Amino acid sequence: MPLQLEIVTPKGKALAVECDEMTAPSIVGEFGVLPGHVPVLAGLRTGLVTYKKGGETKTCAVGAGFAEVLDDKVVLLTDEFADKESIDPVAVHKELATSQAAFEKAQSKADLENGGIDDPELRALAARMNWLVTELELYGEPPVAMVRFLEENGARSASQHDPDVYVEAQDAMAAAEEAK
Repeated sequence: MPLQLEIVTPKGKALAVECDEMTAPSIVGEFGVLPGHVPVLAGLRTGLVTYKKGGETKTCAVGAGFAEVLDDKVVLLTDEFADKESIDPVAVHKELATSQAAFEKAQSKADLENGGIDDPELRALAARMNWLVTELELYGEPPVAMVRFLEENGARSASQHDPDVYVEAQDAMAAAEEAK
């Protein structure tokens, strides 16, 4: 019996397919679902979802949200969805550069004013950059490998659970640049 996979955004149903298995990024790491899986409710982080039907594997990108697995049906409720065909890499690279500059400016201001990343503007910018990097990864043009440090090994989304993950990634990238 196949799985029913639905991805729903505020704009409506973005994807509805039957598949043999799927994987999704949760806030504590990637998880997989096969038919007959036990019921699950999990928080999603920004990342890639893969699903297989027969011998074919497809991938799409989702933003933060929730996953529910019940009776061979998987529903992902998320703020963002993209498939490879919908991505304009030039526009995404431009927006990422703009967002990074805005983040650095906001970070300097936040450090002066309240000493931290708890600033809502920084969280929003970090979340946006996570999404843009995920789109580029789906498209096949990820930026510098260290940027994906944000999501490596089940790291939580900087926008929701661990905002200083982004700062650590930026520090690591700066150190790598200095070492060159």
